[in-house]
Amino acid sequence: MGKRKYIETPEKMWELFEAYRKEVKSNPRHITDFYGKDGEERIKPLERPLTLEGFENYVSDLDIISDLSNYFANSDNKYADYSTICSRIRKVIKQDQIEGGMVGQYNASITQRLNGLTDKQELKIEGKKLPEWFDES
Repeated sequence: MGKRKYIETPEKMWELFEAYRKEVKSNPRHITDFYGKDGEERIKPLERPLTLEGFENYVSDLDIISDLSNYFANSDNKYADYSTICSRIRKVIKQDQIEGGMVGQYNASITQRLNGLTDKQELKIEGKKLPEWFDES
């Protein structure tokens, strides 16, 4: 008989993720902004993005498990039952980050980098070879 899993079932993992998502979305971060000619101070709520690291920390804070990498990597094929849920969790997180970046809710540049969406352009510079007699010094 194998070792007991800290998160007993894929359904339990989804429940934990849903609880994490609710926690994150109902507890915004705040920033202080100043408005008007008198610089009136206002506290502005900022929605928090979902992250895999945040989910992992959430589960760790509940004293369930501190590292979810085996579940998401299906280490030694011991977590195959979790692959669908792990894939769904990744997609929900990615969707939240991409949509938030697209509408300016989150920093688009960071969102692009986190999700491998950066615009990669290759710049090729070709030049003529200088004659041997040309001395750059």
